[in-house]
Formats: sequence, structure tokens, C-alpha cells
Amino acid sequence: MFDFVDSSSCLGKPAIRSTVARRPFKFQNRVVIPLPPLLLFQVTMTPENLDEVFSVPSTCPPEKRTNVQKTLNLMKEHVIARNGQTYNWTIRDFDIGCPLGRGKFGRVYLAREKSTKYMVALKLLYKSELVKSRLEKQVLREIEIQTHLRHPNILSLLTYFYDSSRIYLVLEFAARGELYKHLQQQPHGRFAEPEAAKYVYQVADALRHCHLYKVIHRDIKPENLLLDARGNIKLADFGWSVHAPSSKRKTMCGTLDYLPPEMVLGREYDERVDFWCLGVLCYEFLVGRPPFESSQQDDTYRRIQAVDVKYPDHVRPLARDLISKLLRKNPFDRLPLEDVKIHSWIVSQKAMAK
Repeated sequence: MFDFVDSSSCLGKPAIRSTVARRPFKFQNRVVIPLPPLLLFQVTMTPENLDEVFSVPSTCPPEKRTNVQKTLNLMKEHVIARNGQTYNWTIRDFDIGCPLGRGKFGRVYLAREKSTKYMVALKLLYKSELVKSRLEKQVLREIEIQTHLRHPNILSLLTYFYDSSRIYLVLEFAARGELYKHLQQQPHGRFAEPEAAKYVYQVADALRHCHLYKVIHRDIKPENLLLDARGNIKLADFGWSVHAPSSKRKTMCGTLDYLPPEMVLGREYDERVDFWCLGVLCYEFLVGRPPFESSQQDDTYRRIQAVDVKYPDHVRPLARDLISKLLRKNPFDRLPLEDVKIHSWIVSQKAMAK
């Protein structure tokens, strides 16, 4: 079980070191039921559809229905009490649990909304560190983008608030944590084909949703993918994302091993940079390391520009075909995301995923 304490006693100082390992959680046969948390944290609801929205899902196991309905009723009462007004959230509305991770500008904690006991991830960003690094606009952009993206495979930003020293992002809690940790724990450090295909399909679908709203993620990698309680992908960390209605950008950003040729060469680019990253991701899922990884940074740049991909023997022809169609130097030659989802390797392997 989780231990929670009062929010005023456990929020630490700004973290300086990079991300630490996510602590494993033991659910002890708990069944996690999908609830409508967005409605708890959003602004208004009409009275006529409250009963329908806060009803127990049909997929809920019979033995869990009573407890789930109690939680839903608490959520509904919370919404009704606002009388259509915006609720001003503060840190006092949450009990704080164990740290889930830390970064240069703050920490992420497991948290629980006090009135409903609904669990969330609470990301704390320290204003002083953001100002020092001149990242204020980047954080505002991250909030703006993630607030408007609603998709089963995108981590939901439920709400946000701030005080004199911190910005708080209330995020959906992805119970199984970072996908990267699961990748490292696999035999030979790589996923079996069915799991890899399932994850690539879900990331492709999430990216397609982003692109429909003119959002380029620009930092796809296993560390920025989480797993929910059912083992499904949650695309997270929109810190390098950009809303680009004009499509063309020139900023070089992201992670070295995942940079596409057009970024390395300093050229304009569009949402097709995410296609390239998906190809690198698929390769890493199946091999356990990125395709252009080198001991020297200049060698990595050279291999990216040459699209120098070497496949181990265990990577089968259909998987190679998909990867090769995403890792094309010319962005316009890369396989569109809709075609990724129906590629023969994805269709055949995804059907066997757990």
C-alpha cells in the first residue's frame, strides 16, 4: 500500500541531479478502474449528464463496483459543490506520497486528492530554477500543449496551479512507470516482437493525434514513455514539444541518438521528425540500443547523416522493412503514421501481444 503524508511537510528543495530510477509499486492484486478524473479537475459540468458520466464502467469487476461507485459519488459531489465555478486548486488539496522521479527543475511525487482519494502524479517545478535557465516560455508552452491533448495513449495533464515559488502540474498517474525500466529488465535488454509492435502502434497513434493538432513532440524515446496499470503506453514529457501551425521549425533539440538528419544538418523540419524518432524507437525496442549509438558524438552525427543502420540477425525482415521505411534521410520518403499502424509487421505481431 502507499504511504501518504500531509503536503506541507514533505516537499523538498529543488533537485539538481538528473532523473532517478522510478520506485517500483506493488499493487497487491488491486484492480485499477478507469474513472473520469478530468471531470474532477476541469471547470464546469452540466447537471443533466452528471449521473451518466459518473456511473460505474461496465468493465468494472462485480466485487469492485461498490467501492468504485463511492469514489465516483465523491467526485460528483465535488463537481456539484462548485456550482459551475472554477475551482482554485492548491497544494493543500493533496496528500503527498513517495517521490516518483526528479529532474533539474523539480520533482514528481505520487499524490492523492484529499476529498476523493484519487491518485495522481504531482510534478513540482521551481520558478527560480526555470528563470535562471530562461525556460519560462518552454514550461508555459508545455502546459498549453498538454492541456489540449486528449488521447488514450497520451498522459493527461489534469490541471495546474502555482504559488510564490513553485508551479504544480497535476498529471495522470501511470502506475507501471517508465517504459525504459521495463526495457532494461527484459531478457537481452529488448522486447519480444509482440510487445514491441503493440508499443510502436500506440506511440504512432498518439503522435498522429499530436500532429492533427499541429504539435510536434520532438523528443520521442523510451524514457519519455510511461505504462499505465494495464500496460498501455502513455506518451509523456512535452518539454521539447512545439505547436507549429506553419509546420516548419529550425530549433535543434531532443536526444542525440534520436536526432533526425535534417536537425543534425540545421535544416528546416516539420512533424516528420517524429516519424524518424519512431523508427529509432522501434529499433531500440527490438535491439536494446539505438541504431546510431557511438562512443563519440561526431560518429553518431556521421552515422545519422549516412543513415548507417546495422541490423542484428535476430531482427526479422518484416521488422527491418518497417524500420527502414521510417529511417529515410528524405523526410517526405518516410512512412506516414497511418501506414505504420497497418504495416504487416505491426498487424501480425500486435495481435499476439499480452
